[in-house]
Amino acid sequence: MQRTVLVLNSGSSSVKYSLVQPESGVSVANGIIERIGDDHSLARLEFGGLKVERERSVADHEAALRLTFDLFAEVGGHLGTLGLVAVGHRVVHGGRDLYQPTLIDDAFVAKIDALSALAPLHNPPAVLGIEVARRILPDVPHVAVFDTAFFHDLPEMAATYAIDREVAQRWQIRRYGFHGTSHEYVSQQAAKFLDVPLSQLNQIVLHLGNGASASAIAGGRPVDTSMGMTPMEGLVMGTRSGDIDPGLVFYLARTAKIPVEEIESMLNRRSGVRGLAGVNDFRELHKAIDAGSSDARLAYEVYIHRLRKYIGAYLAVLGDTHAITFTAGVGENDAHVRRDALTGLAPLGVEIDEHLNDSPARSARVISAENSPTKVLVIPTDEELAIARACAAVVDPGDADGE
Repeated sequence: MQRTVLVLNSGSSSVKYSLVQPESGVSVANGIIERIGDDHSLARLEFGGLKVERERSVADHEAALRLTFDLFAEVGGHLGTLGLVAVGHRVVHGGRDLYQPTLIDDAFVAKIDALSALAPLHNPPAVLGIEVARRILPDVPHVAVFDTAFFHDLPEMAATYAIDREVAQRWQIRRYGFHGTSHEYVSQQAAKFLDVPLSQLNQIVLHLGNGASASAIAGGRPVDTSMGMTPMEGLVMGTRSGDIDPGLVFYLARTAKIPVEEIESMLNRRSGVRGLAGVNDFRELHKAIDAGSSDARLAYEVYIHRLRKYIGAYLAVLGDTHAITFTAGVGENDAHVRRDALTGLAPLGVEIDEHLNDSPARSARVISAENSPTKVLVIPTDEELAIARACAAVVDPGDADGE
């Protein structure tokens, strides 16, 4: 029987999950429980070609996980018969010291919880999900995998903010970077796809989803990334602002008398593309642009402008760039974004092929022109598989990578 790992991503009002075979890379099942705490919570499960959807009251995260297992049983599956060897928990922030995939015990949960000040919107739900899952599945190893891990060893010049050194050291202020699991996985897949040793490849990875981040990776090691101490810095995102003048926060607090907590909420949830256009789904954004919305057009142009700035910056950081890779929901599926992000960069060695870029293919592929010195790729990300393999390697030190 193939081993499986249950990968959990716990949010404040949702639990996403996937049951993955780390050796084969097959996703046996996946789903989500949304609107936890609502009278009309929505549960979805895809398993064995079947799709199940239920709407009912789900009071809390424990009820959400128990409902997940009930749905498995309903479609003829049971975790006890599916080779479950570990539960993997995506944890957004590991701070300075937590970065290796680690078996979870009570003391380790306390360490993750202590980092909540660095990620107040992300770590508390992760801790809650861990506590609930450990109660429901006490006989299965639980492993924490950190979103910041890949960027743990960023060069100091990239990781350091130019603020008072003693303040930064005392309060653990530095660039941590996020989406690390995706950036690491995609950069490895790009090297395999191009049949080039990872150690010989300089590449830019653009993870463009509702959250968006860029990284510059030299020989398999990240040398810069757009997200910072929190996932708010960098590119314009679906609901996050990305880079802003920090004086904006002081101005709104001092002059507009807006509480800091409300400013934080605005910059996380009501900014970015949604803040400018009222929608954050790029399919809806394009429809609004086609319908003549000037707000939607501006939102798109701001998004693209910031993206091009980071691409240009990372071309400079790397010097010789062999590949630029798009991944995640927008990066994999939106040909307009890919085209507009790279148009006019032929003098810098980057040129896409319009026909290849417009292809509806969903597999890993080249979309650059044949004579482009820098290859442009689209590589589907699979964070759940990467987390599953990391977990399998922890519970069984033998190689869990089936490739």
